Amino acid sequence: MDPKTLSPAHIDDIVQMALSDHVSFADIKGEYGLGDKQVKALMRESLKPGSYRAWRRRVRAFGDRREQYK
Repeated sequence: MDPKTLSPAHIDDIVQMALSDHVSFADIKGEYGLGDKQVKALMRESLKPGSYRAWRRRVRAFGDRREQYK
């Protein structure tokens, strides 16, 4: 699915899923067909720069501690 064709409601859902510590990129791909790079690009466009950087730091930190994270 092309992120540019998503409705604002779907974009909000994807952002909320990505911000959740309990939803993996694989779950988002299964539901919306977006890969991790597409989700990261969508998050970069949707969040403020500082919020995006904080989210990426958190995802990386969790990923380093847990084998199956995002």
